[in-house]
Amino acid sequence: MRGLGDTRSRRGSELAFAALLLSSLAVGMAALVALLADVIHDGAGWVTWRLLTQAPSADPAVAGARPAILATIYLGLLLLAMVVPVGVASAVYLEEYARKERWYNRLLEIAIQNLAGVPSIVYGILGLAFIVRGAGLGRVLLAGAIILALLTLPTVIIASREAIRAVSDSIRQGAYALGATRWQVVSRQVLPAALPGIATGTILALSRGLGETAPLLMIGALTFIAFDPTLLGPFTALPVQIYNWIRQPQAEFRLLAAAAILLLLALVLSLNAAAIWIRDRAQRRW
Repeated sequence: MRGLGDTRSRRGSELAFAALLLSSLAVGMAALVALLADVIHDGAGWVTWRLLTQAPSADPAVAGARPAILATIYLGLLLLAMVVPVGVASAVYLEEYARKERWYNRLLEIAIQNLAGVPSIVYGILGLAFIVRGAGLGRVLLAGAIILALLTLPTVIIASREAIRAVSDSIRQGAYALGATRWQVVSRQVLPAALPGIATGTILALSRGLGETAPLLMIGALTFIAFDPTLLGPFTALPVQIYNWIRQPQAEFRLLAAAAILLLLALVLSLNAAAIWIRDRAQRRW
């Protein structure tokens, strides 16, 4: 009887915990749906060709977000160019070449894990101190891309390491048995098999980087930009443009901000869809 009572008590605790989790999920989803409905209601009518092609203006009737959209695209391309090679190479080294007993390898792993949890505003402060002012690069688009690359790099390394670690060790052993070198095993067997996970983690990290505002605010991307950005020139990004419009007293600018939020959501969701498509297309069946 006592064992039956313990089983019922444990079952009741499990059901209560499951109900708590479901209620928390329901509250979060309800808040998300309410926010999305409000943004769509306010901004759907302002997503026009003018928003995509015109520069910001003091008049909301003619204002657009072309410089911010272009800067966001440039930042995404620079992030891919800087983060993917370094992140994947670091993951390959840590998983396939690094000796775990070496103190510097353990220190590197701890540093990557800790950097992945650092708030984005801290990267903005460090970027302002060491990149914008210390290196003398200035408040330019390239400086913003470097800061966002440092922000997303730990996430790419961790995701790539998990993807490489998930590759079955029997594939490596079979390649070694056929006389392949370590680099041949990594480049021709491990990396192709890990490509879906690497691509998914990289694109999700890129989505996070494009949605960051705090680091860009720290390096001066808050300025009014009415011209197309250049690599070594002043810039603003779509999240910062949204922030600028929300701060304006006119109600029309808030509607423009809602429309820009829809553009940013479409960009992020497109990247996430691309990650899912790449994962499904590149996935191997063993």
